[in-house]
Amino acid sequence: MSMGSGAALAQEEIIFGISASPGSLQEQTASEFARRANEKLGDKAVVKVFDSSQLGKDKDMLQKVKLGTMHLTLPSSTMPEIAPEYAIFDLPFLVKDRDHLARIDETLFKEVLVPAAEAQGYRPLAIWENGFRQITNNAKPITTPADLDGLKIRTPNSSWRVAMFSEYGANPTPMSFSEVFVALQTGVIDGQENPLTNIVGGKLNEVQKYLSMSGHVYSPAYPTVGIATFEKLDPEVQAVLAETAQEVAIWAREQGAAQDGTLLEELKAGGMEVNDTDRAAFVAASAPLYEKFASEVENGQAMIDQALSLADGS
Repeated sequence: MSMGSGAALAQEEIIFGISASPGSLQEQTASEFARRANEKLGDKAVVKVFDSSQLGKDKDMLQKVKLGTMHLTLPSSTMPEIAPEYAIFDLPFLVKDRDHLARIDETLFKEVLVPAAEAQGYRPLAIWENGFRQITNNAKPITTPADLDGLKIRTPNSSWRVAMFSEYGANPTPMSFSEVFVALQTGVIDGQENPLTNIVGGKLNEVQKYLSMSGHVYSPAYPTVGIATFEKLDPEVQAVLAETAQEVAIWAREQGAAQDGTLLEELKAGGMEVNDTDRAAFVAASAPLYEKFASEVENGQAMIDQALSLADGS
């Protein structure tokens, strides 16, 4: 075999599976990551993105990156099941804005959250964006938690989100996102909560009248590898993937900020009535969730104090 024939070998494929659908910010970010990484990788390797849970649900894909049948995945609200510390992002009004998130990324994420996942065999390479969550419903504008009293509000299958909407006096109803449109259309539920990118993507304005800008939770998404599988890759490939994930985190926040305004206009044009909420009233009603995190998660109070101390750039 001549020395030159090595070039004919197939490129190593880096398989990146995500559950988000095409057009969502998560999918746009994964595609931008692949584009940038592939430019840098040249003929060393090629990143391929598989969206819409083609390779399994979030839990399945986390197993696969650990077992080595794929390389990267993008969990969001399933991360507290890997390491309870990730429930810090389920605390309402913890993240003030995207600049605050950038400071959490540089400190708490790298110092506490990454090691917590590594202890379970996973390594998140960055914090990407799912978005700030807002409330929609068909009964009335929601200004204070009291307005949610008795309303059936769909939440993701997250014990923390259920606890939050119970505290607010709603009747939280967990179900998968694919069932939400019909449940709203038929009146099985009164409302739901999601970032604007998902409200538009799911055409929920067709079956919801009121959009209340609560911004109660900022949902991150985490490009995550299984450590054992990742460390078998060429060190140069590892470096490109890690560095590009961090670069694209900044791109994702900029995209998220740019799209918020456009998406809001789109929903108004689609017939939704939009109102602001009484943030102080929601913050007051959220206190028990902070107590729950402080008592249930190791060093929980220290994590809360550190995250909140970063809100104003101190």
